[in-house]
Amino acid sequence: MTIVTVVVFGVIVLAGVVAISLMYPVWVRAELTAKADKASRHLAMMIDRHRFTRPIPTQGDVALQQIVDAQGRVVASNGGLAGRPPLTRAWPTGGDPRVHVRVCRRDGCMIVVGTSNRATAYGVPCVAYAAVREPFLLSSPFLPLVLFGGSALLLALMGWGAWYGVGRVLAPVERIRSGLERISAVDLSRRIEVPDTHDEVAELATTVNDTLARLEDAVDRHRRFVSDASHELRTPIAAMMIRLEAGLENLDEADWRAALKDVQRLSDIVQDLLLMARLDAGTQAGLERVELGRLVQDELSRRPTRLPVVADVQPGVFVQGNGLRLARCLGNLLSNADRYGDSCVCVSVRNCGDDAVLEVLDDGPGIPEEMRERVFERFTRLDGARPRDTGGSGLGLPIARDIAKAHGGTLEIGEGPGARLILRLPRAFV
Repeated sequence: MTIVTVVVFGVIVLAGVVAISLMYPVWVRAELTAKADKASRHLAMMIDRHRFTRPIPTQGDVALQQIVDAQGRVVASNGGLAGRPPLTRAWPTGGDPRVHVRVCRRDGCMIVVGTSNRATAYGVPCVAYAAVREPFLLSSPFLPLVLFGGSALLLALMGWGAWYGVGRVLAPVERIRSGLERISAVDLSRRIEVPDTHDEVAELATTVNDTLARLEDAVDRHRRFVSDASHELRTPIAAMMIRLEAGLENLDEADWRAALKDVQRLSDIVQDLLLMARLDAGTQAGLERVELGRLVQDELSRRPTRLPVVADVQPGVFVQGNGLRLARCLGNLLSNADRYGDSCVCVSVRNCGDDAVLEVLDDGPGIPEEMRERVFERFTRLDGARPRDTGGSGLGLPIARDIAKAHGGTLEIGEGPGARLILRLPRAFV
């Protein structure tokens, strides 16, 4: 990248040098011609009524002036031209009163402009010549050498500056690249060194570290998920294998029911895993306008519960979402409350500003404050005394929170004598 930058700068500088080498002499000579032309015209006007008996006075920085008659004799001059022949033999022709030429001698080159005047104080037509010397570099080979030498030096300085500057800028980026190259999927705990420059590169390193932290968390969650899922599936499968190995002829009704329960639990776990995979993948479900109060009533009417449920439902609470997934979210909350409650479960639905709020409260032992986020981790259960094959799978609350997030809402645990689960969803206004 640095070499390309230097090459581009070199091409630009070379093009500029060539343009200057070609255009600078033309521009300078045009300026000198205009200066000599102005002095020549002024001198031609002066000899209308005035004969110079002394040297012609200089006009600005135009010190070389001559008046030459039609026979080629110098009738007046200045600037050390006294007694010298005419500056040039060029004479205006073709009706043009003006002539300009470039004259070169041993002492250098000059631009000469002559303006003719047919009625002069000298009694004969004359030409007023004015000459301006060219700068030495303009007519010498040193100008291209100076330009190309200066451009080479400038290009070298620019190349060094680009190499040094770009190298310093890209050095931290190279360290970030090499650091990322050493990070593997086996060990995601390593981080990139953040340079103490407080610039965009430091922000890039910080962003890379944040991304690595999220990636490490996702990989850890995936590993825990696979481990816990394998354990959860192993238990009912092992129980089924034991019963089936005992022989079908020895299975009584209790064994059949136990095997059916194991199969049902295995099916529930597989369904939960499938739903969580769809939620993790961000699969969009069909949206509709759902009334939460009606959803609660339908869910309570169809599902058997261990504890009585008291519903306090405000009518007209609508949300935009998928009815099946919201019913699954509500069902998981009710199952959790029914499993851990002591005597009853309370469900309430109400509008709260721009949110629709659904609360499920049980009168059980509740959830300790330090564990209120952990219960939303997959395969997490707080009831350690309950055997794993008879309790829940530990996926109910994580699935409920994932469904809430997929609908733009939240699921949190509030204060209460028992476990208070608060679901907030954006309201659907008419």
